[in-house]
Amino acid sequence: MDGQGGDAGVRKRRRLRALIAIAALGCLALAAIWIAARPATPDAFYDPPASGPGSPGRLLRVDSFTRDLPAGARGWRILYSTTRADGHAAVASALVVAPQSASSAPMPVVAWAHGTTGVARGCAPSLMARPFLNVPGIRDVIERGWVLVATDYPGLGTAGGHAYLMGDDAARAVLDSVRAARAMTELSLDRRVAVWGHSQGGFSILWTGVRAKAYAPDVEIAGVAALAPSADLPRLAEATRATLFGKVMDALLATSYAATYADVDLDAYVGWPWRWLAADIATRCIGDTGSYLSLFLAHFAPHSGIFARSPVEGPFGRRLAENTPVAPIAAPVWIGQGLADDLVLPGIQDAYVAARCAEGQAIDYRRYPGRDHLTVLAADSAAVRDLVAWTADRFAGKPAAAGCPS
Repeated sequence: MDGQGGDAGVRKRRRLRALIAIAALGCLALAAIWIAARPATPDAFYDPPASGPGSPGRLLRVDSFTRDLPAGARGWRILYSTTRADGHAAVASALVVAPQSASSAPMPVVAWAHGTTGVARGCAPSLMARPFLNVPGIRDVIERGWVLVATDYPGLGTAGGHAYLMGDDAARAVLDSVRAARAMTELSLDRRVAVWGHSQGGFSILWTGVRAKAYAPDVEIAGVAALAPSADLPRLAEATRATLFGKVMDALLATSYAATYADVDLDAYVGWPWRWLAADIATRCIGDTGSYLSLFLAHFAPHSGIFARSPVEGPFGRRLAENTPVAPIAAPVWIGQGLADDLVLPGIQDAYVAARCAEGQAIDYRRYPGRDHLTVLAADSAAVRDLVAWTADRFAGKPAAAGCPS
């Protein structure tokens, strides 16, 4: 009996040691994944010059850029000055892509505003392995002899914090990137500018249209084109809070708004331990390996999302409402929406467009069956073909459709 009991004790200790070893390996693996998912560290190019940013739209630095360029293109990354919504000077980075055999004649510009990549420094597309992955029609841009100017926004490559889904910051960054690109000696740019964006970038582009005349009257906006724009922020924040990706987006939104607006108290909206979860998600990027870890962690959030209090109530709700682009846009406006989109919901987009049209804003609104939030950007998407053709007409000076959906 003593021998059998001793053998059983040995087996139990071995099993316990094995379980401890497995748990330790699991913790080490999770730690390795957590470290690997950290954003890239920006190099010195993204640091502001010692003299300071200077006036908005000033070109501060130019460097050649070759990563992931489409065939027949050449590229640069630029550092430029801009201003934040509170008027403080800042710096931002951008990518500029032009045809390899660029014409000596001034070339039309497509200013691109990217979708969500995160809120942490290091989440700039110019730092990512595939910076043009979700730029629709980039080959068409090059083949037609246009120039792409793609802002990173302030705070993603540069320091200072990123104002996620805040309209004024985004509009200024887009407009100042065009001004800065005009100062490049490598290119000759036309005054005509079409502004494109997707998701967060679509929101940014709508705000660019709103702010262009007052902030940058020297930038002639030929057309404003938004794919699946995150336009109606209060309704989107409420409608998607229970979805997995919605939880990740809410973590970025809550963290950024609380860091920017003194009246938005994170503790009043996000309970413990979800504040920790939101803060951790906000340290990683979207669109690289960090996305998988963020989505994994979002599984542990409550079914209803990370918000203990509705984000459309109180100061948070007021800030969401004031960042919803509802002011008039003087330039022609085109909006494309995939009908299978489960992040920017088609019904909410329909209602947003209808409300803007009722206020007198002409919008060429296109809806695409079977296309979701990302496949609407695919090379075979009718939305991309329509976007490029619509832009070509604006550059050609053809009149845009004057009405709205019937």
